[in-house]
Amino acid sequence: MSEKVLISHSEQDTRNFGYEFAKSLQAGMTILLFGDLGTGKTVFVRGVCEALGISGVRSPSFTLINEYKSPSGLFIIHSDLYRLDAKGVYALGLEEYVDAGDCVLFVEWPERWENSPANSTRIFFSALNENEREINFANEDTSD
Repeated sequence: MSEKVLISHSEQDTRNFGYEFAKSLQAGMTILLFGDLGTGKTVFVRGVCEALGISGVRSPSFTLINEYKSPSGLFIIHSDLYRLDAKGVYALGLEEYVDAGDCVLFVEWPERWENSPANSTRIFFSALNENEREINFANEDTSD
């Protein structure tokens, strides 16, 4: 996926963008979600999961990692590193999910993950006003 910028005018728009993004997922992907509190990161993941037939998606703010299994057998791993320091992030063992053949890893607050994979998809969320969000999709390319 090349760089793309979308403007969400509502929470439903953000969910819909996640729903559409789900079509591009492949097992082994790592998706890094950047943005302040309340900019739509979890709402976006909820839309991804809905597209895959997964309901009941909630924020991993306190559980740190939520695992969901789609009817097709694909696992969605959703992590929130907001409350952690580098040592806490390391203890989570996110590396076990990177490039796993049966899951896609979504990480909120990836700035706290010192060794995040370079070949990740990065999505940046920012609030334009109370209702609108800019969602910027960027792929990291590690090839020369």
